[in-house]
Amino acid sequence: MATLYINLFLKVFLIFTPFFVISAFLSLTKDDSLAERRRIAVKISLAVAISCFVLFFFGTYIFALFGITLDAFRIGAGAVLFLSAVSMIQGKATVSPQTSREDVAVVPLAIPITVGPGTIGVMLVLGADLVTLGEKFVAGLALLSAVVVLGGLLLIAGRLEKVLGQQGLTILTKLTGLFVSAIAAQIFFTGLKNFLA
Repeated sequence: MATLYINLFLKVFLIFTPFFVISAFLSLTKDDSLAERRRIAVKISLAVAISCFVLFFFGTYIFALFGITLDAFRIGAGAVLFLSAVSMIQGKATVSPQTSREDVAVVPLAIPITVGPGTIGVMLVLGADLVTLGEKFVAGLALLSAVVVLGGLLLIAGRLEKVLGQQGLTILTKLTGLFVSAIAAQIFFTGLKNFLA
């Protein structure tokens, strides 16, 4: 169970693309005060947690409703996640600062920047893959831990920018993209193998 927890925590945390999220957060909140940034960081964490837990626990019902097989969804989710990873590696995943002062916490920072199509696909697949109550509990704990760590990083985003610089964040985003592409390939080929079996 400890191995499952660590494995799922790392997988979910990387799929959140934390360093790209931090870059987007800094860009979209550059004119906000420290207190406002903290409020937005907490709101992002809550929105990400709620959306991910809903997808994780109700994914099987969504599959049943639309008549989609798990392996077909693995192939689709893997392909979408891979495209997102390629965008990060190439540096094309960028966010333009908002000109209006609407709240950016839920849209676009939580959805679709943190919980994008690839993340949604992975949450649905994970929820359908893990069947026992013990596995679901461990996965829920790993998911919650990943959200808490992401929220913590957003709370200290200003300090991270000073230490790493924008170039450092860009490099970490590209490295994250490499790991995400490997996760995407594994999901895709697992789906393809099972689909063709």
